Amino acid sequence: MRLEIEKCVYGGAGLARADGKAIFVPFTLPGEVVEAHITEDKGSYANAELDGVLDPSNERAAAPCDYFGQCGGCQYQHAAYAQQVDLKVNILRETLERARIASIPEIISVSAEPLAYRNRVRLHIQREPFALCYKKRASHSNLAVNRCPIAAPLLQRASAAATRIGSEFFQEFDEIEFFSNGDESELLLSLRTRHLVRNLPSALKEVCEDLRQELPALAGASVFSTSDAKHPDKHVAEWAAQALSYRVGDFAYSVSAGSFFQVNRFLVSQLVELVTAEFSGGLAWDLYAGVGLFAQALGRNFGKIVAVEAAPSSWNDLRRNLSSDAHKTVRSGTLEFLHRPQGGTPDLVVIDPPRTGLGGKVVSLLTKVRPQTIVYVSCDPSTLSRDLRALVESGYHLRTIHMVDLFPQTFHLESVTVLSLG
Repeated sequence: MRLEIEKCVYGGAGLARADGKAIFVPFTLPGEVVEAHITEDKGSYANAELDGVLDPSNERAAAPCDYFGQCGGCQYQHAAYAQQVDLKVNILRETLERARIASIPEIISVSAEPLAYRNRVRLHIQREPFALCYKKRASHSNLAVNRCPIAAPLLQRASAAATRIGSEFFQEFDEIEFFSNGDESELLLSLRTRHLVRNLPSALKEVCEDLRQELPALAGASVFSTSDAKHPDKHVAEWAAQALSYRVGDFAYSVSAGSFFQVNRFLVSQLVELVTAEFSGGLAWDLYAGVGLFAQALGRNFGKIVAVEAAPSSWNDLRRNLSSDAHKTVRSGTLEFLHRPQGGTPDLVVIDPPRTGLGGKVVSLLTKVRPQTIVYVSCDPSTLSRDLRALVESGYHLRTIHMVDLFPQTFHLESVTVLSLG
């Protein structure tokens, strides 16, 4: 069928309409006329595949990756980068408007280099024939790749070296992950497996020493045993360093192989400044603190930081990164902490939850604490909108919103919203 694309929606597809039905077509841009065929009819809407672009947008671009369209990782490589940023700002604004949030301020975009930005990649291991793979789009099937333009150059070299040097060893595992610091001076390798690997410590040592001949930045390696999504990975073997030093502006962080850290090596400093630089006071809480990315920076302008984190690996790093006696680290989920808050009423609360957002219980408890200022860092516009509406209804108003494009070439977006009372 012939369709005209109205706009792009969260998830990466373009929206068109036919006979009153919404039809979602991937790899399209607003204003384009395309040919497509329906692959899945859901009644009130349908999913389609693009057959051809009859009238392309002026913002259409050549994809920098040979695997674009096959790989499930990127959705926007067909758009010029400035257009990608505009699309995400519009999507964020429309999502907030659909939630009927009053007085939405102008959304300011923050962006940087759109390629070679990722400091971490995780690849699936195909045994026969050996290959390092991403997943195919809309599939659980492997897609063997030999380059990834959004990954830092060190990670691409590491992937190539692992394929050349260690295929016999690595095919015993299910996944391999490479994580580098921002200046690519240190690299960690992690492996995940669901079964027992024989002679693991000695074999890991041998292959890592061979790899370090080609990759001098390789600082250490870890092996994790995985069972299922409900159980945490178990650390079963290691070689050399188990954490790297990651410098962000004036701050240095110890980050272990199993700890979360922001993925965009070009924008993490700007993100930290957006979240922390404007604020000062006596007490600040950093909820969902991770390794202390924001907590350490908040220490510049606050007398005391209470940082809360539940994940064991991240919490151990948090303790090292926020070691001053003036501050406090709490190993706890945010909901549990808010049931028994510590240290008095904070002047500022920073929240950086997972994609599921805060949820009603956390919002309710947070509004009872009633800090003067809340900074909400979000990676999902829909859960952000739900939570912001509840916070606004409780008396907060939106001061500023930034769309921080931590994930160029993909539909994912980060945002930083500042809310205050009065």
